[in-house]
Amino acid sequence: MSAPVEGGAPVADAAGEEAPARAGLVLLALILVATVANLNLSVANVALPDIGTHFDASQTGLNMVAIGYSLGLAASVLWLGAVGDRYGRKGMLIIGTALAVPASLVAAWAPSMLVLGLARLLGGLAAGMAFPTTLALITALWRGPRRTKSIALWSGIGGSMAALGPLAAGAVLVHFWWGSVFLITVPLAVVALVLAVWLVPSGVEETTAPVDHLGGILSVVMIGAVVLGINVAPEPGLQLRAVLMIGIGVVAAALFVVRQRRAAEPLYDLDVARRRTFWVAAVAGIIVFGALMGAMYIGQQFLQDVLGYDTWTAGLSMLPAALALVVAAPISARLVESRGSRFTLLAGYWFCVAGFAAALVLWRAGASFPEVAVAFVLVGVGVGLAGTPASRSLTGSVPVRRAGMASGTADLQRDLGGAVMQSLMGALLTAGYATRIAREVAASGQGGSVSGSVESQLQKSYTGAAEVAARYPQYAQQITTAARESFVQGQRWAITVGLVAMLGGVVLVWLMFPRHDRELELLHGYAEQDAAPEPA
Repeated sequence: MSAPVEGGAPVADAAGEEAPARAGLVLLALILVATVANLNLSVANVALPDIGTHFDASQTGLNMVAIGYSLGLAASVLWLGAVGDRYGRKGMLIIGTALAVPASLVAAWAPSMLVLGLARLLGGLAAGMAFPTTLALITALWRGPRRTKSIALWSGIGGSMAALGPLAAGAVLVHFWWGSVFLITVPLAVVALVLAVWLVPSGVEETTAPVDHLGGILSVVMIGAVVLGINVAPEPGLQLRAVLMIGIGVVAAALFVVRQRRAAEPLYDLDVARRRTFWVAAVAGIIVFGALMGAMYIGQQFLQDVLGYDTWTAGLSMLPAALALVVAAPISARLVESRGSRFTLLAGYWFCVAGFAAALVLWRAGASFPEVAVAFVLVGVGVGLAGTPASRSLTGSVPVRRAGMASGTADLQRDLGGAVMQSLMGALLTAGYATRIAREVAASGQGGSVSGSVESQLQKSYTGAAEVAARYPQYAQQITTAARESFVQGQRWAITVGLVAMLGGVVLVWLMFPRHDRELELLHGYAEQDAAPEPA
């Protein structure tokens, strides 16, 4: 282990690799901070049926609760990552971790869906301060293969925590109310905060360049508007609003590019972003991490609504995926060093393709636990293999002074990918469900006697159909059966889109990501280019 040095800067060991003083404890502190963010990302999924019942929420409302956290995180990471590079990564880490506590408390006792959605959004913004900083600090404090191993631990444990979130949430829901799932991370956040204050070095290879705040605002608008537009698109009467939101996001994206071209100190260096090892890894990571979050989001509702699992059993179903992810992450680190990022990314992608194909075939009414688990395990292995090369390629392609750009992009992989895939898959789930349930009502012969309000309740969500079944017990079996079959149809639409996205990712990596030897040449050339003094 390296000897302590002033300011906690990394020093080289006998093998020429660099790490901070008390490297193991520092990495533990950073992973704990990331764990708080990753758990908060997924704990709501198991509680969605209970939340829907408590607030009589629509499927779109439930989608907003599910993506609110990832939306706040995805929309803010680019801006806040740059702020951390300029004003202090440790400070951002501490503020974000501290803000996670009140955000969780407000969510736990939210009196309405609006307050709950806003609390989730606030929690995401807090994570936008802390989460990207963890990877930026790993990039600044470690060098060589030790950095790859540290990123593998950060990625593997973080991904497994996102997968274990439903298990933890299911456990507390057995004994407590729906809001208790948001309190799971509060003690972890307190411990992570203490360790971060005590152990994490400050002032390591940070920049003195000004922050492009206008670019930051544009980045928030472009990401937030697109994700919200996708999410509200299935809601009856809101299609025009969805188109306007997506249009605003596209305009903001165009203005963002123009701003980054003209700014003396851009928030997002587009010259760096054009590097093949950067942009291909960024897009590939968005798809693969989005696949994990989308599969968990759809899967939790399928387990509880269609298969009738209680919250504990539904959460327990995530355990195989989490274990598979943890096992795959260190294997991924070794493969990256020996075979390169392209090989490892493709291996991860093919496992994810197999997982979505299994879900498409096996996830039906009456599916057994092994049939459900096999899809989760395959996706877990795939994300475990693909996560390390996706994050490592980003951090290796940028100068350390711009670690916030790389870490912000790595977080976008998880959070923008999760928000977009959950929104897209949720929208297709909603549309497929509503289409099928309307057809079931028409085919039942009772369509003429069903009031408009009852039909609207049936089409709103599976929870809405369950409430109608409770009011009309003489038709309960028919209504429940129709709702289950309708959910399965919507689920198939959603999973098909996930499968197509994964196959698109395979094609992208196969054609565009450099092979191992060329990857090493490119990374070496980027390092020399970034180390060269800038012309006067």
